Amino acid sequence: MVITVYSKPDCMQCKRTYRAFEARGRAYDVVDVTESDAALEYVKELGYLTAPVIVVSEHDHWGGFRPDQIDRVAAGGAGDDETVGA
Repeated sequence: MVITVYSKPDCMQCKRTYRAFEARGRAYDVVDVTESDAALEYVKELGYLTAPVIVVSEHDHWGGFRPDQIDRVAAGGAGDDETVGA
């Protein structure tokens, strides 16, 4: 499972999300939406207007710092058949 955090510079919720994933031993990729028009358009298409946006799969994503969702993903509770977020 690839976890992608769509982020922006100086975003406190983004930093808290990174730390939470790291504390739970989960790897993640970071995409800065201020450096990629395609990434910004993608998160807007998902329905988000703020950072961070965390995407685990096509149907598993959410916005903001969400320890409950991070715990769920860290415990292995993520999949394409789950619809979470937006």
